[in-house]
Amino acid sequence: MKILILGVNGFIGHHLTQRILDTTDWNVYGMDLAFDRLDRVIQHPRFHFIEGDISINREWIEYHIKKCDVIIPLVAIATPKLYLTDPLGVFHLDFEMNLHIVKQCVKYNKRIVFPSTSEVYGASLEPEFKEDETFLVLGPIHKERWIYACCKQLLDRVIYAYGTHGHLKFTLFRPFNWIGPRLDSLDAAKEGSSRVVTQFIAELLMKRPLSLVDGGSQKRCFTYVDDGIDALMKILENKDDCCRNQIINIGNPDNECSIRELAYLLKQIFMAHPKHRDDKVFSEIIEASSDSYYGKGYQDITTRKPNIEKAKRLLGWTPQIGLEEALKNTVYAFLEEN
Repeated sequence: MKILILGVNGFIGHHLTQRILDTTDWNVYGMDLAFDRLDRVIQHPRFHFIEGDISINREWIEYHIKKCDVIIPLVAIATPKLYLTDPLGVFHLDFEMNLHIVKQCVKYNKRIVFPSTSEVYGASLEPEFKEDETFLVLGPIHKERWIYACCKQLLDRVIYAYGTHGHLKFTLFRPFNWIGPRLDSLDAAKEGSSRVVTQFIAELLMKRPLSLVDGGSQKRCFTYVDDGIDALMKILENKDDCCRNQIINIGNPDNECSIRELAYLLKQIFMAHPKHRDDKVFSEIIEASSDSYYGKGYQDITTRKPNIEKAKRLLGWTPQIGLEEALKNTVYAFLEEN
């Protein structure tokens, strides 16, 4: 099998590539703006990489969509701060550029495995989110943080319509707060624009305060990347065509904790690390308003918990890594590389 991964140097992309090359005889064709996370695979004979931009290198992309069996477009802006500072950039990349890829998959009759997001469920009040039942509830237009969820939801609907009307073979997967080694770069965290786990780890490393936005009562379910990649591999194998035209949550409902609990857990893990247990000063944990931290266009969700019965039924998949182990692995990997 030939797999095309756009955004191959990203968090999911480089972990998936490593697993494919380690456990199958498949070929991976990848494009990204950089290759700093790909040092383990860059010389592999079944890995074919080009440094490029999906908005520029369109001929290369179209050629490889025609050539490959499965297309996985992982290019997106997925950090909340940028939803407010660059909403039009989010729309252009996350929607317009990815829609072009989807249309080419339709044109050449190729299977697409597309990353939706847990954010599409928005501010739903249901205790668990179900792929085919939960209402998708987004906030008002002036809360610009919703532009990411809106772009992803509309792409979900377009892909679903193409597929159910016979024009496209697809699987949509919805990751719920995947974490693990090389989640974000330290540079992004220094600017305060990385995802919460990396942001907190970076603050601990730099002895800066950990900010609990609006008190940190928001709850999330954190999924270790190895578990997530296990599920993705089962989707790619797609035995008996069980994943065709399906939307599948990939998350760990047992790993639910509040952002406040997350901050204290990460600080505890950091303080016990051999390199830092003798530090004399550690970061404070403080509270900050969302307006001061993100800006006036921000709005948060109190809970985001996946129902994963469909993944269990279709894939025979259940996540294995508990919260503390997932966080410890993530912290230790980050500290070893910085």
